[in-house]
Amino acid sequence: MLGEILLLEEVSELTRVPVPSLRYYRHVGHGGPKSFKVGNRVCYWRADVEQWLQEQYAAESERSA
Repeated sequence: MLGEILLLEEVSELTRVPVPSLRYYRHVGHGGPKSFKVGNRVCYWRADVEQWLQEQYAAESERSA
């Protein structure tokens, strides 16, 4: 997969989800966008973050309907 790689702080800024929450999602293995490590940095593909946001929107839309 090729695309833009985002760091933890960038994903937090983009999604408005606090860094500690993103760390928690990664720790428990669910709840946040897919992530991976490069060296000691947690990274995300932008496409995975955008897909996760769309899934959150769809889930909320279903609850509201």
